[in-house]
Amino acid sequence: MLPTYEGLTDKTAVVTGGSGVLCQAMAKELARQGMKVAILNRNVENGQKIVDEIKEQGGTAIAVACDVLNEDNVREAYEVVKQELGECDLLINGAGGNHPDAITDKETFEAGDIEDSTIKSFFDLQLNGFDHVFRLNLVGSLIPTQVFAKEMTERGGNIINISSMAAPAPMTKVPAYSAAKSGIDNLTKWLSVHFAEAGIRINAIAPGFFLTEQNRGLLLNEDGSLSERAEKIISHTPQSRFGKPEDLLGTLLWLADNNTSGFVTGITVPVDGGFMAFSGV
Repeated sequence: MLPTYEGLTDKTAVVTGGSGVLCQAMAKELARQGMKVAILNRNVENGQKIVDEIKEQGGTAIAVACDVLNEDNVREAYEVVKQELGECDLLINGAGGNHPDAITDKETFEAGDIEDSTIKSFFDLQLNGFDHVFRLNLVGSLIPTQVFAKEMTERGGNIINISSMAAPAPMTKVPAYSAAKSGIDNLTKWLSVHFAEAGIRINAIAPGFFLTEQNRGLLLNEDGSLSERAEKIISHTPQSRFGKPEDLLGTLLWLADNNTSGFVTGITVPVDGGFMAFSGV
């Protein structure tokens, strides 16, 4: 069990996409640390399941329906959080994901792909799908930051964005996701400078490869064995395994607590089992 971080007790955390595999683990740990947690999801029922688990463990949490791409909706969520839990001290921009229309079938282009109607090449990517992925991951972090950070300018605050291994080096097949997560790293740096004198710290966590509901179909075969893509990932991860949600929590708490990382802002911390450090040979 992780140690107690006294600097988090009785403060309010807002987690967008809080019912996702990784973000729900973060929400539960923050609640265990004594924070009041608001889980923002488009589907409030999914968020409520996590809230119920937190409450069963003696924590304080609420579920709020929120589409992070709808400015009015985010403002409404802000008012609910403020009324029920108080002003936000920590914002985790965890909402994100991919879309089939923004994914190519093959890693690299080959002659004949354009004529083959069974192959979705780069030229078959749908602009709506690409735009959705880009907006969800990048704009979906921008809007909550605009809404929840406004009050932070008067009292200080903390924002943690969720990046990806696709940011420092784009992953094959997922150009929109890679571009958006690269944007997250850049936006994190920009925001950290812009709000440094206002007492707001902005950092990011870049998870390596974790099994989630969104990528399970890409990484596992029907019989539960690793797919070809998963085998490639594991072979490039020095620790030779996928990450577990709890692997993120130590970094999360370190960044969340001003007592431990008060002079840290503008960085992206990889939690990747060595993936980014490995050249492949």
